[in-house]
Amino acid sequence: MLAVNYSTLRSQLKAYCDHATDDAETIVITRKNEKNLVMMSMDAYNNLMENVFLMQNAANRQHILNGIHELETAATVTKNSAEMEKLLHE
Repeated sequence: MLAVNYSTLRSQLKAYCDHATDDAETIVITRKNEKNLVMMSMDAYNNLMENVFLMQNAANRQHILNGIHELETAATVTKNSAEMEKLLHE
């Protein structure tokens, strides 16, 4: 994350826009009145919104967290494609 004041951003807007998009850097724009802003690429914004959407449903959030826990504790099972195909038809 990079912080820049409003005046500097204004004088070098193209460079900061390029930095946000090319380097996937989030830029905090600081202002005197403490009403700061955030500039980020559209890809970063879309990723953030997707995560918000996925995590706002309690059941979905728990399912995701359970999956993460299973991965972290090696509580996973490996299946081949035939076994996966069978599961689809059950």
